[in-house]
Amino acid sequence: MGAGVPFLITQWHGSPSGVDVLDVAGAVVAALGAALVVACFVLFVLDGRGTPAPIAPTEELVVRGPYRVVRNPMYVGVAAAVAGQALAFRSVGLVVWLVVFLLAVVSFVKGYEEPTLSEQFGAPYDRYRRRVPGWLPRVRRRPAR
Repeated sequence: MGAGVPFLITQWHGSPSGVDVLDVAGAVVAALGAALVVACFVLFVLDGRGTPAPIAPTEELVVRGPYRVVRNPMYVGVAAAVAGQALAFRSVGLVVWLVVFLLAVVSFVKGYEEPTLSEQFGAPYDRYRRRVPGWLPRVRRRPAR
């Protein structure tokens, strides 16, 4: 996906007034999202002994790192990268692309990925699924002192 789709949507050639706070904020969000995707891919290879691609799936369930916080951090990372680009480019078209991406990903996860992982890993995946939220981390309140 990279920057290809955002460029095709926006035809962006830089901010006419130069770099500003929204450019920097968008770049930071996009970079953090991309870094999350790379970290997740590395965990798939190292811990899962496979890839995110259905043609070469993991042999082991990956549950550490960002997978301890949400079950779908790679998709969250891609969404963050697109959201950062939408902010930096000030693009409604990229916001629409983000919504289309999220609808497609949620449908894929619910219709294919979760049933496949449940079949492949059984009870360990089902426990993991109950324990870890799919998309948004749980906000934990600090105990009152």
